[in-house]
Amino acid sequence: QVQLVESGGGLVQPGGSLRLSCEASGNIFGINGRGWHRQTPGKERELVAHISSGGTTIYADSAKGRFTISSDKGKNTVFLQMNSLKPEDTTVYYCKMAWRSLDYWGQGTQVTVSS
Repeated sequence: QVQLVESGGGLVQPGGSLRLSCEASGNIFGINGRGWHRQTPGKERELVAHISSGGTTIYADSAKGRFTISSDKGKNTVFLQMNSLKPEDTTVYYCKMAWRSLDYWGQGTQVTVSS
């Protein structure tokens, strides 16, 4: 069974930075797309950033220029470097990995941007 474990969330002041990490456990090979999403209560989960197995990245408009997604395929990980954080970035962030036609989600990590 594939499990995704996230870390790196927390409280940061506006303008600060956080780095989210997500690692897939289990004996798995050939993970396809990896991404980060976020969801505010009462709203749909939205894509923040995605990286394909070939390294192609896409970002939500709100993340462009501030966030960077990366991965270490050999270790089945995905990272999200978040800079210049704003209060509106406050919410729960979820990592997602696609493997064998299924999507797997992490448990979510809270990011709070506040002074």
